[in-house]
Amino acid sequence: MIGDGELRTALSPMVPPALPRPATASMRADLTVLLIEDDPGDVTLTREFLEESSISSRFEQAASLTEAEASPTTPDCVLLDLHLPDGRGLQALRRVLDRWPDMAVVVLTGLDDAAVGTAAVAAGAQDYLVKGHLDAVLLGRTVQYAIQRQRALVTERQLRESRMQARENVRLQRGLLPTPLITDPALTVASRYVPGRGRSLLGGDFFDIVQDEDGTIHAVVGDVCGNGPDEAAIGVGLRVGWRTLTLAGVDKTSRMRLLEQVLVAERPHEAMFATACTIRVDPDRSKAVIVSAGHPPPLVITPGAVHAAPIRHDLGLGMFPGRGRWQESVVTLPAGAGLLLYTDGVYEGFSDDGTRLGEERFVELAAKLSTITDPTDYLTALLADIQRIDAGRHSDDTALLYLAWPSSPTAEQP
Repeated sequence: MIGDGELRTALSPMVPPALPRPATASMRADLTVLLIEDDPGDVTLTREFLEESSISSRFEQAASLTEAEASPTTPDCVLLDLHLPDGRGLQALRRVLDRWPDMAVVVLTGLDDAAVGTAAVAAGAQDYLVKGHLDAVLLGRTVQYAIQRQRALVTERQLRESRMQARENVRLQRGLLPTPLITDPALTVASRYVPGRGRSLLGGDFFDIVQDEDGTIHAVVGDVCGNGPDEAAIGVGLRVGWRTLTLAGVDKTSRMRLLEQVLVAERPHEAMFATACTIRVDPDRSKAVIVSAGHPPPLVITPGAVHAAPIRHDLGLGMFPGRGRWQESVVTLPAGAGLLLYTDGVYEGFSDDGTRLGEERFVELAAKLSTITDPTDYLTALLADIQRIDAGRHSDDTALLYLAWPSSPTAEQP
C-alpha cells in the first residue's frame, strides 16, 4: 500500500516578504520629505509650513527633476511642483513615479490648475494641494495621510503578489510531488521533500514512481542544480518526461538520453544540469536494475543493515550534452529489503564536529535506524537526526523516496 494513501511531504512554511510599517506617531520623526520646486519663495514657504506642522520631518529640496533623480535619498513623500524647468504636468509626475514607485507623491498646483491636480491623482499621485490655499496644518495632514495610504497600497500589492507566488508554488509542487501510479497492495511508499531556501516551498529536486501491468515498479529521483522557480520548472519537465517515457516502454538508457535533450532545450542557461537515478524492480522483487546519471546510489535497507547499491555512474544530464554513456547495473534484493532513493541534500549538511556529513557517515546514520520497519517512521527519524546535527547550517533541497515490501512475493509461496 502507499503510506496513508498518499506520498508524505515535509514542506517548509512560506514566509511572506517583509511589509512596510504603517505611519504612526512614533515614526513621524523618521519621515523624509523631498520638495521638487524651483521657485525660492515657494521653497521657503513650504519649509516653514512643514516646520510648523504636526509632523517632524527631514526636509530636502531639488530645483529640477534631473537634480531630484540624482539624489541618493529615498523620501517617504515627494512634494512635486508640476511646472519645472525640465518637466511639466503629468510627464513630470511619471518621471517621479518611475524613480520612486513605492513612495507617496503629492503634487502642488496653481490656483487655476485643480483639474490638473485631479488628473495627477488618477495617474498615481496620492493627493494634490493648491499653493494659494496651503497652510501648515493642511500640509502636515496631507503628507501624513499620503504616506499612510501609499504604504497601505504597497502592502496590499505585496500580499497579492505573495498569494500569486504561493499559488504558482502549489502548481509547481503538484508537478514535483506527483500522485504515484501504483497498484501493488504490498508496496509501501513514503517520501519527504524539504526545500533548501527558508522562504521557498519548492526547489529543483523531484521524484516519481509508476507500476507496469505485469507488476514491475519504476522509480526516479533527480536533482536540478540550484533551487528556485527556474530549477523547479525544469524538475517538473524532467519528471513528467520520465513518466511519459516510462509508460511508453522506452528503455532506461534511452530515457536518460531523451531527458537530457529535454533539459538542454528548456534550461535558461548552459550551466544548469541535473543528476538522476532510475530503478526498475522486477515483479518478484528479487532484483533492481539501476541507471545513474551522476546521482548517488540508492540504499538497500534490511533490518539492522544498510548498504549503498553497487552501480555504475556516468555524467549528469546536461553536463556535456551527448557524451553520456549510461549503463544498467543489476542489484540483487534480499527478501523484505527496502530501497531508499535520495538527493545529495541529505548528506551535504554538517555533522556534530562541524565537517560535512558526507555519504559514508550518512549511510552509517541510516544503518543505525534500520530497525525501524515502518518507512514513514524511518524517514521521520532519519531527517530528524540529519537536521539535528546540521543545526540549520545547510540550505540545499532534500528529497527522499522509500520503497518497501514486507517480503519477497516468491518467498511467500509454499
